[in-house]
Amino acid sequence: MRKWARKIAVALSIAVVITSGGFNFFSKAASSAIPRSKALQGAPQSKNGDTNILLIGLDSRRDNEGNPIPKEISKLLHVGPASIGGYNTNTLILIHIPANGKKAVAVSIPRDNYVNVPGYGMKKIKEAYSYAKYAEDSKLYKEGVKQPLRERLSRDAGRVATLATVSQFLDVPIDHFAEVNMIGFYDLANALGGIQVCLNKAVNDTQYSGAVFPAGLQTISGADALKFVRQRHGLPNGDLDRTHRQQAFIAGVITKFRTQGIFGDIGKISGLLDVAKKDVVIDSGFDVIGFLPQAKALTGGNIKFHTLPIEGYVMRNSQSVNLVDEVKIRKVVQDLFNPKPKPKDPKASPSPSPKPTKINYANLASGKAVDGSKIPCVN
Repeated sequence: MRKWARKIAVALSIAVVITSGGFNFFSKAASSAIPRSKALQGAPQSKNGDTNILLIGLDSRRDNEGNPIPKEISKLLHVGPASIGGYNTNTLILIHIPANGKKAVAVSIPRDNYVNVPGYGMKKIKEAYSYAKYAEDSKLYKEGVKQPLRERLSRDAGRVATLATVSQFLDVPIDHFAEVNMIGFYDLANALGGIQVCLNKAVNDTQYSGAVFPAGLQTISGADALKFVRQRHGLPNGDLDRTHRQQAFIAGVITKFRTQGIFGDIGKISGLLDVAKKDVVIDSGFDVIGFLPQAKALTGGNIKFHTLPIEGYVMRNSQSVNLVDEVKIRKVVQDLFNPKPKPKDPKASPSPSPKPTKINYANLASGKAVDGSKIPCVN
């Protein structure tokens, strides 16, 4: 009986710490536990107080040590064995957080954009990681470097190449990055107890991604989360629609943080910490604790998503690639990151004070979250 009493007392103590502002303790734990990379050392940084963070989704069937994910998990996730998976970055999203506190902007870079990869020439932007990773891995193998050190060092070479390619392509500095491996979407959705998304039409992609979803608002978790963000076959715009799926997933995560009181739920906090330790790599200079105020602003819905334009599709080296106009794209990015102030209309009446949002569960089927906020539907 005393043993159980002690357990209950400890659990209650931890709960009190969390709900009374003790999240900083978990932030410190996360800051020290999340794997770090020196891939950004020496890279140019923003000088005006703005922050640019690159989110990298790595399409690999291996963990951070190079071990293949368990067969039962790969079968559940409908991703196939490690032997068919490479190290392409199928998700590249750059988040720009202005120093002036204005709305953050996230731009998705389609993975098949045909760009210059420093040291390797014109390639799909997703391939920058894999080319550099395999080159470094081969060199280290000849030098006798053993696993898992060889895996960690060669992945860092892939990150360096990806960061340099994106920075050069968009002509902006990258201050921080967070890399998430494929299974991270699965683990994150489970840790949060499901993510709300909305589809314009029902989908049935049993052959490739395994995505089978009805139209409308729904909550996805586990394997369905990964299937949702991976599907491209059967969608009107292929990879571009997959990019919108990734944005929808991230928006769903943000909504979950905003509406469900995640930071007050010890179970979800612990689950998120486990996901971060296993599935995420961040740069060595990322101050997780110092970033909390900005993160709180983002989870308050203070972010807008965009997908960078392409000019069309062509064949290069027997592959279908996206043609892009770099000058045009750089202007788009600059306009989004540094918008010109709109001229004030002296005749305009002051904006009315916003009314508090009321929860309307009747709206769930029409693309609204439980807090009444609109969830955009995607293909």
